[in-house]
Amino acid sequence: MRVVIAEDNVLLSAGLELLLTTRGFEVAEIAGDAEAFAAAVERHRPDLAIVDVRLPPDFRDEGIHAAIEARRRHDALPVLVLSQYVEQDYAGELLADGRGGVGYLLKDRVGRVSEFVDALHRVAGGGTVMDPGVVRQLLTRRPRDPLESLTPREQEVIALMAEGLGNGEIAERIVVTENAVHKHIGNIFAKLGLAPTDTGHRRVRAVLAYLDRR
Repeated sequence: MRVVIAEDNVLLSAGLELLLTTRGFEVAEIAGDAEAFAAAVERHRPDLAIVDVRLPPDFRDEGIHAAIEARRRHDALPVLVLSQYVEQDYAGELLADGRGGVGYLLKDRVGRVSEFVDALHRVAGGGTVMDPGVVRQLLTRRPRDPLESLTPREQEVIALMAEGLGNGEIAERIVVTENAVHKHIGNIFAKLGLAPTDTGHRRVRAVLAYLDRR
């Protein structure tokens, strides 16, 4: 079984690689950030991915967001999230598609190697494995301001939108392509629940939501 690992902690990633290879897995690549993980999945088309929630550069939700995107792009790629943290919004999204092949385990609560290896096989086979602590937090989560789910870059973009800048001007200001700005704005609209069918102007409504928080 071919595996790609997304983990920036060198000692932990080396330990995972040793554990997996001694139990018959093939570790195709270890990625230290979300971008490298996406490229590794594209390159190796693994049978399973093991992903930490928080990866460089911002150590927020880059890993689990990349895992969700990988499942979209690669036919529901089986993913086991292995982290110290429960990222409630994206954990719920990871489970919401109902296609199986997902797991979410907390590093500090993995007590036995045999159970961990069994979890990997279950996820790779299309099953679902969830730490009880993760389930508990998902069931008791409180609604939160959707603006809090924006990445630092998306927060920067919406702030510039609030200044009245167009996409091209924003691209020049933050030194990215206009296509990248367009993608960030699309993510902002999605996270704020502003669907294309909204009768109001989504850009105006997003800016109003941002200004209302200030």
